[in-house]
Amino acid sequence: MTTPPASGRALIPALLLLLALAFWLALALGPLSLPLGDSLRALLRLAGLPLDGSDLAQAELIIGQIRLPRALLALVVGAVLALCGVAMQGLFRNPLADPGLVGVSSGAALGAALAIVGGALFGGTPAWLVPWLLSACAFAGGLGVTALVYRLGRRDGQTSVATMLLAGIALSALAGAGIGLFSYLADDATLRTLTFWNLGSLNGASYARLWPLLLVGSGVALWLPRRAAALNALLLGESEARHLGFEVERLKRELVLCTALGVGAAVAAAGMIGFVGLVVPHLVRLLTGPDHRRLLPAAALAGASLLLLADLAARLLLAPAELPIGTLTALLGAPFFLYLLLRERF
Repeated sequence: MTTPPASGRALIPALLLLLALAFWLALALGPLSLPLGDSLRALLRLAGLPLDGSDLAQAELIIGQIRLPRALLALVVGAVLALCGVAMQGLFRNPLADPGLVGVSSGAALGAALAIVGGALFGGTPAWLVPWLLSACAFAGGLGVTALVYRLGRRDGQTSVATMLLAGIALSALAGAGIGLFSYLADDATLRTLTFWNLGSLNGASYARLWPLLLVGSGVALWLPRRAAALNALLLGESEARHLGFEVERLKRELVLCTALGVGAAVAAAGMIGFVGLVVPHLVRLLTGPDHRRLLPAAALAGASLLLLADLAARLLLAPAELPIGTLTALLGAPFFLYLLLRERF
């Protein structure tokens, strides 16, 4: 691999600073904004540091109960979606690949919709079980659709990216029809929950919803960097990767499973949030180069920062109302995707 430019080598420290700033702003700003100094002191007190907090009761309540779990959820969801985007682009050796384009997100959404509506239809689900059931159903849906797309794209031992993308579009439409059916069967309260969830939202974030995602996200963040060398070899082609000693078919299965698990957990926690897995890896790759040893951690940091800032914008643009974050990321990501298509064409 070629050595990245100095700007690429400095990217990860810069992204760490950006992430810290975005996290700080997410805690301080909102319909009821807090002074930056008070928000930092309140966070340190919540972390257990013995600081004077006689004037921080309101700030501690707002941050500890509302903004901290929301900021953590945005951080983990953004990082997981970006990492899964890198994995998909590495698997298909195509910068336009994205978990949403090959049906992973739609399959996960269908599984989660089944959990939301099915639980309401059959007498409800215990509150403590809801986050885990959502994650399990979303993972199963994402894995099922991904496995089917992968199978349809295989022929004579080769994988056709074009066929997989077309299959992903078709199965995404089918999953959308399934979600529409569940919406028809839902009662008014469940339909409202399902509608806002389909638009993507971090509203209602809680520590109970965070824990399943944090568990899965930690696994994805620890496992994918260990496959950086294999992903680098895969960029050269499947036969070259085999000659270098990597088990390509096993790597493909592992990447599909990891992506389905990560996207499923992210969709279960925050609903449909598109284009993060496409835009972030592509932008970071322009700065770091294709080496996955740098690309994976940089993409995780950039994805976390992007979603924190997008959620902050969603809370402030229409305050006191809130813009669905999935709508905002689509407004940003769709034009960028069109730009990529036009650049590939011309």
